[in-house]
Amino acid sequence: MWNVIVIGGGPAGLMAAIAAAEGGARTLLLDKGDKLGRKLGISGGGRCNVTNNKDAQELIRYLPGNGRFLHSALSRFGSREIVAFFEGLGIALKEEDHGRMFPVSDRAKTVVDALVGQVRRAGVEIRVHQKVAKVLYDGGRTAGVLLASGEKIASSCVIVATGGKSVPHTGSTGDGYAWAEEAGHTITELYPTEVPITSGEPWIKERELQGLSLRDVKLTVLDGSGKSVVSHEGDMIFTHFGLSGPAALRCSQFVVKTLRAGKGPVTVVIDLFPGKQAEELASGLGTAARAEPRKAAKTLVKGLLPERMVPLLMRKAELDPEMAAANVSKAAWLKLAQLCKSFPVQATGTLSLEEAFITGGGVNVKEVHPATMESKRMPGLYFCGEVLDVHGYTGGYNITAAFASGRAAGTAAAQACREASRP
Repeated sequence: MWNVIVIGGGPAGLMAAIAAAEGGARTLLLDKGDKLGRKLGISGGGRCNVTNNKDAQELIRYLPGNGRFLHSALSRFGSREIVAFFEGLGIALKEEDHGRMFPVSDRAKTVVDALVGQVRRAGVEIRVHQKVAKVLYDGGRTAGVLLASGEKIASSCVIVATGGKSVPHTGSTGDGYAWAEEAGHTITELYPTEVPITSGEPWIKERELQGLSLRDVKLTVLDGSGKSVVSHEGDMIFTHFGLSGPAALRCSQFVVKTLRAGKGPVTVVIDLFPGKQAEELASGLGTAARAEPRKAAKTLVKGLLPERMVPLLMRKAELDPEMAAANVSKAAWLKLAQLCKSFPVQATGTLSLEEAFITGGGVNVKEVHPATMESKRMPGLYFCGEVLDVHGYTGGYNITAAFASGRAAGTAAAQACREASRP
């Protein structure tokens, strides 16, 4: 009989298996795919952003989906411990912008191989191509698993690390939710997070700005009453269906939540110059016009604005692009400047959950012990990673949550086994 069965070979499951085995538990790791760490292997653009170099309190700020639930887990196994863990496996890490930590090799395979290698060294038995049909419960506690093949495997502790429903080709198809419900758990409504935003604006449909990237802009989500829901600064890109890029991805969950709450329509407002006021921009345009009065207005502003946006901005500002700069009034320059500070994009929603990077919703964290990740409904059942209703922004935060919760679950399950074996 196994002491601990871990279902799922993603970052949370791998870390849980390592922690359980290192805690002395006879551990079995099951994955329905052909190899472990598939989602990990494509994370961070294929470079694997293993964590973000922030302390526990800061990490929680970047985990808007119930990040406080992980306070205990992150306090014990946060970014500092994760860095030490990988360096202990011989993986040199480097810090990039905004605290993101990558392997020096710039290859996710380096991280996956190191984790899987540590799983093996810890004595964990790995079985791939093993689809779990259900988790077994008996006498009010966890009893093991039933495989799709019909095989039953007994264990007093089962750790569910099956992920959410995002990026399903990596194996994340939401299997764990049904098992949690059978144990009496509530699954909070699933929704896409860290996903591109869709828009029906005519100029979006006509692909007028498709492929245009903007650096260091600010995006603000407004509800139907014009109230600001959230703002994020960063890079973005216009697509043939809407907005993408880091800043847009961070705003996406708030677009979804606002629409689901019936507080639409939703507008995403782009501030092209977060560090400047509209009056300052207008003054600069006026100064440039006086210096080169004969230039056409469109030519004058091309040096100050993203060139491909100029026709659209001037059209919306009702400013004749062929007009001589000297003939443009102060009021007209101010109107253009205000548009640069508050360029509205009507959002219709986001791409689907399957196309999102991260799943929002999941096993209700109020029904899980935060220090151990054990179910409050079913003794011996543990959850970690994206199957929980915990999610963060891209930038190393979700993988940190996976590692921290996996470590907590594996450590606690091993301890439970040791205590159960005492006379």
